[in-house]
Amino acid sequence: MKNQRRKFIQMGAMLGMGAAFMPLQFCAAPKKEEAIADAPETKSKLSNFGIQLYSVKEDMALDAQATMRALAGYGYKQFEGFDGGKGILWGMQPAEFTTLMNETGVSMVASHANVFENLDVQAAQAAEVGMKYLICPWIGPQKSLDDYKKKADEFNQIGEKLKAHGIRFAYHNHDYTFVTQEGATPQDILMDNTDPALVDFEMDIYWVHVANAKPAEYLAKYPGRFRLCHLKDAEAGTGDPHQRGVLLGAGEIPYADLIKQSQGLGMEYFIVEQERFPTGTPMEAAAANAKYLSALEF
Repeated sequence: MKNQRRKFIQMGAMLGMGAAFMPLQFCAAPKKEEAIADAPETKSKLSNFGIQLYSVKEDMALDAQATMRALAGYGYKQFEGFDGGKGILWGMQPAEFTTLMNETGVSMVASHANVFENLDVQAAQAAEVGMKYLICPWIGPQKSLDDYKKKADEFNQIGEKLKAHGIRFAYHNHDYTFVTQEGATPQDILMDNTDPALVDFEMDIYWVHVANAKPAEYLAKYPGRFRLCHLKDAEAGTGDPHQRGVLLGAGEIPYADLIKQSQGLGMEYFIVEQERFPTGTPMEAAAANAKYLSALEF
């Protein structure tokens, strides 16, 4: 009996010790898990973004230098130009243009240009002011896929010529290259028949979207081929694709997700472009779009 009583006493002591330790064991792990769950998710922002100067083409025509200074004040760190009839440097000499960029703290990363004429002259100017790209903004719908293949060959040749100047070549899409033709997508023909060492692409996300293609899927289909993109939003609906442009954040394109995804697929330059202005002036739209991108987290 004494031995049995001693065993019961020992077992009770052990159970008591276990009871004392159990709350500590079972509380410690959940606290750690809760701390992890409560940790804020790290978000990113675009440190640099640009604007296609065509967005404010009327203001550029009136006073290019004043317009570019104002845009820099809105927070744009990069410009993408176009030839408004005064050349890709807007009538300025390279030294004058470079001084303007230095004073405003902006990089002229690219220009849309007629790459089918006077290419060497334009390339020399672009190289002198530090541009990275000359971009073909338009070829128009082609009659056949063979015609698109011919354009791809021409793009390769242009890319080879620009390479000699230290400049990259890119093609900017519209909606027509995402409309099925002869059972294929013309944009695929351009992608598949150009040399990645010579030809990059600038995705106009708006035009892909309104052509009922999926920008996210297409970026993933051709990783590393799209180095620049145009950011402009589209109002919800299925109306005229030329009449759906709105301020960034006012439409249906999920830019936070697209920017995050595209950065992992080789995208380097994010360029605002707006061509329709339901309210306000182009310069007011440029200011609002810069404000939106400055605050966007992804």
